[in-house]
Amino acid sequence: MTDDNEPPESKLTRSKQRWAREGKFLTGKVTRPEEQRLPPGQHLTADWPVLDLGLMPNISQERWRLDVYGAVEQTIYWTWQQFMAQPQTQFVSDIHCVTTWSRYDNQWEGLATSDLLAACQPREDARFVALHSYDGYTTNLPIEDFAAEDALLAHSWSGKPLEQEHGGPVRFVVPHLYFWKSAKWLQRIEFLTEDAPGFWEVRGYHNRGDPWAEQRYSGD
Repeated sequence: MTDDNEPPESKLTRSKQRWAREGKFLTGKVTRPEEQRLPPGQHLTADWPVLDLGLMPNISQERWRLDVYGAVEQTIYWTWQQFMAQPQTQFVSDIHCVTTWSRYDNQWEGLATSDLLAACQPREDARFVALHSYDGYTTNLPIEDFAAEDALLAHSWSGKPLEQEHGGPVRFVVPHLYFWKSAKWLQRIEFLTEDAPGFWEVRGYHNRGDPWAEQRYSGD
């Protein structure tokens, strides 16, 4: 999947594609989240590292819009005010980046995907979700992962509005997958009947990205 304004190639993009080719960071271990909190090959950090594709869109709350469309019964076009008028949920979850850092106990607030699904009513043939960001980034996931109990469209972290560098005003958060699936600067959510791999998925990264199965790269 590509957007018309897909981010240009960068040093980070080239490096991460090389890591995929080389299988960098792989340990070959498999764990279960109920048995081991830290996935294989990960290390803990108290910081929140900033990674992006060299573009950091500055989208004010007044300009921000969310479109939800595709294989749904109810297409959604929300302004910030309409988005904030939806049910608000708080979750605490860990995050795991494919570049091997993990951070425990992140406090999120936003719209749970279960409430979004109730609002847009996906059709029976909807099987996948594509996330589109304001910087042109895309990523994909099965609708079952999108609907995870602790997945949400987050606007706040640790009780404060989500900072621009971390994907504000709104980013997707799906804690049980590697963090590249948690798209920053969320703009559009597209429900699909067929899968459509996104930016990193077509550049050598795993189509699902389960940290406990160490699904870092294609073929893992």
